[in-house]
Amino acid sequence: MKRHDVVSVIRGKSSIKWLIPLFSMLTILSMLSMALPVAAVSSDTLVTVGSPTTPFSQNKQNEPAIAVDASHPNILVAGSNDELDLEACNAGDSTTCPFTQGVGVSGIYFSFNSGTSWTQPTYTGWTARQCVGAPGFTCTPQVGPIGTLPWYYENGLVSDGDPAVAFGPVPGANGKFSWSNGSRLYYGNLTSNFNAIRSEEAFKGFEAIAVSRTDNVTAAAAGAKSAWMPPVVISKQSTTTFSDKDQVWADNASSSPFFGHVYVCWASFMGQEKGHGTPAPLVVATSTDGGNTWTQKQVTAAANNGQIQPLDGCTIRTDSHGNVYVFGIGTDPTTKLHFEYMVPSTNGGQNWDRPIQIPGAVTHPGVLDPVQGRLVEDGVAGARNDLAWAPSVDIANGSPTGADASNRMVLSYVSGTTDLPHVVFRESTNGGTTWSAPRNIETAGDRGYYTAPAISPNGKDVYVVYNAFTTPFRTNTTDPRSMVGVVLHADTSANNPATPTGAFTELHRSPPGDPRGSSANSLISEFLGDYVYAVATRTYGAAVWNDVRNAADCPAVDAWRMSLQTGGSVPRPAPGIVCPATFGNSDIFGGAYADPTP
Repeated sequence: MKRHDVVSVIRGKSSIKWLIPLFSMLTILSMLSMALPVAAVSSDTLVTVGSPTTPFSQNKQNEPAIAVDASHPNILVAGSNDELDLEACNAGDSTTCPFTQGVGVSGIYFSFNSGTSWTQPTYTGWTARQCVGAPGFTCTPQVGPIGTLPWYYENGLVSDGDPAVAFGPVPGANGKFSWSNGSRLYYGNLTSNFNAIRSEEAFKGFEAIAVSRTDNVTAAAAGAKSAWMPPVVISKQSTTTFSDKDQVWADNASSSPFFGHVYVCWASFMGQEKGHGTPAPLVVATSTDGGNTWTQKQVTAAANNGQIQPLDGCTIRTDSHGNVYVFGIGTDPTTKLHFEYMVPSTNGGQNWDRPIQIPGAVTHPGVLDPVQGRLVEDGVAGARNDLAWAPSVDIANGSPTGADASNRMVLSYVSGTTDLPHVVFRESTNGGTTWSAPRNIETAGDRGYYTAPAISPNGKDVYVVYNAFTTPFRTNTTDPRSMVGVVLHADTSANNPATPTGAFTELHRSPPGDPRGSSANSLISEFLGDYVYAVATRTYGAAVWNDVRNAADCPAVDAWRMSLQTGGSVPRPAPGIVCPATFGNSDIFGGAYADPTP
């Protein structure tokens, strides 16, 4: 997500329901009910529990990320773009809903019971959450309660979303990493300068990549601001740099010679001052000391002439031997077709090989929306799907020890036509040398939107989460639309690692919601961000997705959005006056699902 974009960040709330039949009138029925697989009665829960249902845009969240502590697999941490602390639309001109200058949007959520319930801590920082009231009131941001990452305001920074989270070991006094020292959470995100005056900037350029860290998630979840270290800006910046779409990973298998190394990948847009983002190489930063210092390397070419898309939408992972793999989507310069690419490193990120094309062209579903200038998949004025085709990857690296690693790689993305966008699954059992043929794994009737896979550390279970539209492409804004979140599971062969992953079955399908109830802050379109996420342990999988079941459609906004498409003269609406209270109330929901075939 780019903070300068008219379409940007989102929000959420929380609760949970894991319905397992634990009682019965008869003992035998009770025994039978407890023997049922959890998947048969699984449900989901609200992850973004601290966010209100109204007003817009305080009720807006998107782009969820999730991580599991390999050393303590009951501990999960999630992040999202969370507008909890922004001013309400009624502030000032009630027909505009801008981001409040200086207010962060990188939400943080904790679960200590394997995703059954979540908590969102409150810290202090620069906030406008108190800025609610009748139309036209004056908003004055101030230091106060925030539901996002702490220590940004105090360091002249603003947390700008694109959350990325990962757990790794804590380094000891001798610099050696060990799980016995504890677990360290890394939270990567975009950051901008709090001060607009260039002489007071914390860094050069428009957007940078920063990493926050904590070694005490219990205290951090309880609202202890002191549990967090100050954010570290890790990207090298010029005055024209816009760093975007970061992902973070910590080498979490002690069998690796680079155990404890941390890697962050992102796209570095170099020409922002010219009104565009080209050229844009893929960059990787490596830390060998727990995130104190970082070494940055460009791992792909930077050319982008409108026909050749540079690698973007990166994912980064390690295997049990310490090999590092970066994945992205890019264009073949000869055929002009799009492919998934892999960029490996065998020496802990010191050097990177040339990008390796994964065979099998990828097509980006969607119709160009003339108002947004971006592809949409559900209908006119719909939610952008910029990174639907970007690769999301996981590797069975045997963490925390690496002892039972299969190192199977699993990859998913969305590809196809606008009428039939597929959730595609592929895998490799030989370090990415060869890949299985693309498999379409979505449930019949689903039009895949964003997806992510996760594989258990021992490689026995694969989970895939995806958002999907269940209504056809709409050429108007009046017909209802429907979106769901879905979680799938499949087994791999325990005896033959080269055997393909088996058939996928559906573990969970969320209640549907109408994506028209979501919104960009500019109001010109829906907004659901750029990705979903999943993790897996040896006993369960967990996933987070964008959810609009609690969002209300606003006919006045629909009419204005359609007017923008047709060149009509419908006046710009004021959401706080003409819309239902829960307009814009997009959430992050999630679920934890026991292995149905243990």
